[in-house]
Amino acid sequence: MAEELTPENPEAVLEDAADAAGEEPVKQRKNGLYPGVSDELAENMQSGWADTELHDLEPIAQAAETAARRAALSARFPGERLVIPAGNLKTRSNDTEYPFRASVEYAYLTGNQTEDGVLVLEPEGEGHTATIYLLPRSDRENGEFWLSGQGELWVGRRHSLTEAGKLYGIPASDVRELAGALREATGPVRVVRGYDAGIDAALTDKVTAERDEELRVFLSEARLVKDEFEIGELQKAVDSTVRGFEDVVKVLDKAEATSERYIEGTFFLRARVEGNDVGYGSICAAGPHACTLHWVRNDGPVRSGDLLLLDAGVETHTYYTADVTRTLPVNGTYSELQKKIYDAVYDAQEAGIAAVKPGAKYRDFHDAAQRVLAERLVEWGLVEGPVERVLELGLQRRWTLHGTGHMLGMDVHDCAAARVESYVDGTLEPGMVLTVEPGLYFQADDLTVPEEYRGIGVRIEDDILVTADGNRNLSAGLPRRSDEVEQWMAALQG
Repeated sequence: MAEELTPENPEAVLEDAADAAGEEPVKQRKNGLYPGVSDELAENMQSGWADTELHDLEPIAQAAETAARRAALSARFPGERLVIPAGNLKTRSNDTEYPFRASVEYAYLTGNQTEDGVLVLEPEGEGHTATIYLLPRSDRENGEFWLSGQGELWVGRRHSLTEAGKLYGIPASDVRELAGALREATGPVRVVRGYDAGIDAALTDKVTAERDEELRVFLSEARLVKDEFEIGELQKAVDSTVRGFEDVVKVLDKAEATSERYIEGTFFLRARVEGNDVGYGSICAAGPHACTLHWVRNDGPVRSGDLLLLDAGVETHTYYTADVTRTLPVNGTYSELQKKIYDAVYDAQEAGIAAVKPGAKYRDFHDAAQRVLAERLVEWGLVEGPVERVLELGLQRRWTLHGTGHMLGMDVHDCAAARVESYVDGTLEPGMVLTVEPGLYFQADDLTVPEEYRGIGVRIEDDILVTADGNRNLSAGLPRRSDEVEQWMAALQG
């Protein structure tokens, strides 16, 4: 039985209402400044609020596409209950959380992005009935809306279940009732694991790792070929990214006066103004930091005469991200050696992009780019030829380091759970989107190369759509050729 409300017991009003509703009581801060909630204030906060239900909502832009994706999922696993969670908030420190990003599988199938959501496909007849389980509006009877750290007066209004049903084209129910229902459920079940511990626990005796992995793999492979909505979103992401690169070039003098952080902050502003966020930690690597593939500390100096390797992408409001890299001369002009290395990477990228076409093996673009780089390394006397020997032994990898690209979509490294035979050993099809990003990296402590090479890193990366007759460079709005890069920078800097 709940305790009597007293000034010394601010939680009792919440516990009373929670007990009556069969819910967990709302948690309060241990060191809050108010000692309690009076009966009068509790009663006052329950009334006098306008009806804010939204009645004229239209379905989200991708509602037809998400319905088609659910239909494909239903056809793949007939007669089985399928559970796809969005995930929960993660604590950053004490009572603050990291910004929430729904699981890609959940967002791909629903278009919804709110924490604690779960999509359930219940087998029915020849197919499935879909329900999206969400937190309803904050309760104004038990005070949760103003006393809970996740109440609407603290973090903002949630959609009602009726509103959610209209937006996503899926009947919506209260997620707080789902775990109990799943514990009682019978029949075969699959779940996308690792996002919602409560849902995983409710199904622990009903699922197997092997069956769940099949579900995860299917949803990863479903994203290999993008629909028209997805291609449009990726183009939006790239277009915003182009503008973000332009922003950076315009403030390189301020970066020189401060650090790489100025570059990171400048690009982030564009990402937040035009999109949801950056699609991954921006790599703002000046000087020898360009030789560290994932340099995201971004706390080093930016010096005239050095190169800046900027690898960054805007993520749209629907989670599709660009992934673009340019290596820019901080002072606007490549030195002779910088240009020689840059042009070799450019030629390798040209060969890689030319190999992207329907019917080609996925590996072809990587092999084409690596061959060009190996030829240059032999030509420069950095590795002993012939080229075929270098490629067979992988000797070029000391300076090329990474693969030449990856699938792109709602994850920057999209479709990662796909089977090898469907991805790296697969065949390119129209609608696939991948990066082509060769690079050369001469580490500052590499004694096998001439001293003047050391500390120079170059990568050029573009986002390539496979089309029916070849490919389209979605990021063609950014110049790539060394002379064009110099002209572009000069024009932006006036």
